[in-house]
Amino acid sequence: FRSHTHISGPKVNTGRLMRPEDSYKELYLKRGLKPGTGFSIPTTYKTGYQYCEMGYTLGIEAAMPPLKAKHVHDEFVDTPQIDKGALTLFGNNWVVMTYLKEKDYELCAAYVAWVLKVTRGFAIKIVNPGGTEAWGWGKNVHGLDDPTPYFNITGREIVRGLCKVNEMLGLPHSIHVHPNDLGHPGNWKTTIETMECVKDIEPKPKYGERETVYYNAHVQFHSYGGTSWKDFESKGAEIAKYVNKSDHVVVDVGQITLDETTTMTADGPMEYALHMSTGNKWANCDVEVETGSGVVPFYYSPKGPVYSVQWAIGLEIFLNTDPSKVILSTDHPNAGPFTRFPRIIAWLMSKKYRDYWLNEVVHRWARTRSSVGDSDKEYSMYEIAQITRANQAKVLGLSLERGHLGVGAIADIAIYDIGPEEKDPRVIERAFRYAKYTFKRGEIVVKDGNIVRETFGDTIYVDVKIDETLEKELMKDLNEVFRKNYTVQMENYKVPEYLANNWRVIKIDNSQIS
Repeated sequence: FRSHTHISGPKVNTGRLMRPEDSYKELYLKRGLKPGTGFSIPTTYKTGYQYCEMGYTLGIEAAMPPLKAKHVHDEFVDTPQIDKGALTLFGNNWVVMTYLKEKDYELCAAYVAWVLKVTRGFAIKIVNPGGTEAWGWGKNVHGLDDPTPYFNITGREIVRGLCKVNEMLGLPHSIHVHPNDLGHPGNWKTTIETMECVKDIEPKPKYGERETVYYNAHVQFHSYGGTSWKDFESKGAEIAKYVNKSDHVVVDVGQITLDETTTMTADGPMEYALHMSTGNKWANCDVEVETGSGVVPFYYSPKGPVYSVQWAIGLEIFLNTDPSKVILSTDHPNAGPFTRFPRIIAWLMSKKYRDYWLNEVVHRWARTRSSVGDSDKEYSMYEIAQITRANQAKVLGLSLERGHLGVGAIADIAIYDIGPEEKDPRVIERAFRYAKYTFKRGEIVVKDGNIVRETFGDTIYVDVKIDETLEKELMKDLNEVFRKNYTVQMENYKVPEYLANNWRVIKIDNSQIS
């Protein structure tokens, strides 16, 4: 299943609205199913159907603004075949930054627990900590120790503070981080500094079997060497080396697929920079008190020197990282659409296929500015199962019920028509694009790549019980925050019970926060 994808909510819908040309690229018409359109930003029904056709049954929306949570959950209702959850954005939240600046970790933990409960969120998401708030002033932060305007708090303090809060609450998932300086040459140093800054914090999940405290999303975008695009080079091997020796870290890759796609992120200044460098259309949004976002269409041309190196960086990370510590993703749709997973799997399982792309398809910079051509590694079927299922289940805290075939698992199973020793990339791509069978809760929902039973999954969220005295103190603060800063009343902020096909709540008793 997918631990990081953008499939629901205001920025996804903004992408659909501003890109009618993307809708024209693909039309989904199958007897008995809802029609759908879109290649990089498919409609909700098409999204659910296509994930399930490929054998996936859970998707975690990677960036939910609390104020916009109703929009996210409303679209979840219309996303069939898969279970859903949402990572709630906290890394530029005024309340969080205020509490962390004061080093009031208990009240910050109480606030995070309250937001996750009332917005039905699953975990803590941090995007460009401090930088998106700076973008509200037309600025950005650079590096981990550049203070945010007005709040005068650094990315380091935000990441460490929220990591402490996460473990105080005992959440199933670790903090889920998009570090500062995404997409900048030389950013690999910031990436390692950010990972390093939480290495002394111990994992304390009260649900699940997680052993890490830090999840680095789309690490390919954070593994860049050089000082400019002229001397841009891969530092994927260096990132892999750090991850391999660090027990507290797991990464997903965000593999470039070399397609025309739609970029979208809560890293507002990054999207503006992308708009300015390409001249492509741009959408920008500020979410009061909490976050911001941007959307820009983008084409990763296989003949572009920089894009080819980006492609190589992702593969370099896959090929050099312990398969138990890396996760397959395209940061859908940022590095490419999720329907390209089968092609990525073929690249990983066949060196011959990788070498064909390296020597015949992409720009020569991919050969000269990365080491991807030096690797003879070919992923086994077992390792593909790790990077597409088992690792996600463990790091999300859901491994008691998902990511394995043991007693207690919920019987979400994919069966592919392929031999374990198969190396033909055409066979690999076809097999992983259309599952022979997909089972959902033990029932066949896909047969021979076709949806045979429409079903609607659960929406997963966490509900952490905190100390009543602490909660009362928090409510005093929040009443003032909503009165002064929000355009909505607190009661209207909450996600109602009806905005799900079925809620799956993970309850955690943490009335003694420590």
